[in-house]
Amino acid sequence: MSAVAGAVLVLNSGSSSLKYQLLHPDSGEVVHGGIVERIGEAEVPDHKAALRLVFDEFAARGLDLTDGAGSPEGLAAVGHRVVHGGRSFHSPTVIDDHVLAEIRRLSSLAPLHNPANAQGIEVARELLPGVTQVAVFDTAFFFDLPAAAATYAIDRELAEEHALRRYGFHGTSHEYVSQQAAAFLGRPTTEVNQIVLHLGNGASASAVRGGRAVDTSMGLTPLEGLVMGTRSGDIDPGLVLHLGRSLGMGIDEIDALLNRRSGLKGIAGENDFRALGALIAQGDEHAKLAYDVYIHRLRRYIGAYLVDLGGADAISFTAGVGENAAQVRADALAGLAGFGIVVDPERNVGRISEPIRISPDDAPVAVLVIPTNEELAIAREAAAL
Repeated sequence: MSAVAGAVLVLNSGSSSLKYQLLHPDSGEVVHGGIVERIGEAEVPDHKAALRLVFDEFAARGLDLTDGAGSPEGLAAVGHRVVHGGRSFHSPTVIDDHVLAEIRRLSSLAPLHNPANAQGIEVARELLPGVTQVAVFDTAFFFDLPAAAATYAIDRELAEEHALRRYGFHGTSHEYVSQQAAAFLGRPTTEVNQIVLHLGNGASASAVRGGRAVDTSMGLTPLEGLVMGTRSGDIDPGLVLHLGRSLGMGIDEIDALLNRRSGLKGIAGENDFRALGALIAQGDEHAKLAYDVYIHRLRRYIGAYLVDLGGADAISFTAGVGENAAQVRADALAGLAGFGIVVDPERNVGRISEPIRISPDDAPVAVLVIPTNEELAIAREAAAL
């Protein structure tokens, strides 16, 4: 039987990159995966060229994706990560013309993500016309946040008319990690109250009670919340007004500032944690300040979610920084022994690729590192649908 049979091709289309992975949803076996970068430049002018390169890469390995349409030997589905589902989508959705148009319409809420997600979908539908295409939305896990957590304290009628609420993001990762954390502890998800910290270049936190998200750090857009690689996270809304009124900055300039020139990069000029660490070691004051601001904001959210949950059974770190930066894990939870939260320095070492507990076995709160696997989660949801 072909290695393609029954597999799901997962695509994560960015503005200048295309991540891909072909895997079997039941076993989790990865057939092959990779990334095409520098889309928009001479060698890879657009997403269609990028996806053709992906097909060529599979063909070079004896895996033909293009002749599977309608064949029992072919792909089960193509699963697409889509960042913003708005009020329209709160579960995996088979993509048709209407769904694609709605994803494009929601681009104003995720301008860095949804347009590229839509481009990837359009190209995949064109090149694999006989294969079911499924959208899996980052916002879905947080769709039914309690009203008190989802509602902005602005004019109610305006908010309702224009769907202005807190949506949350990285939901696929938060849901997957919360389930894996419960499984690691040998407990049903419904019995575990936990905090999930998805720390990558984009970063978010969530409070999950019994498998259901009750709060999260990102909001209407992925800009709210934690300090991130290039995004500001929480700021005084009056700052935006000041930038416009007093500094004469336009909306697009403010958008670029807060999304691309803020966060760690804005303070230190560097958003890669490895480079940031090197600068701190060299005595760079701006790098040290950026790190301290990052940790300060992270600890504020951890404290808030401990209150939301009335205490936690587990705290899980995941994503690039969460899985690889031991110092971040230690500093984020330092001095919290009074809350039952302790990090064992001998367990909390370096990069982690498998689920582990980094707290003492007898600590009341299990501190875990759970590598995320959004591709597997997307593949399983697409196949199930």
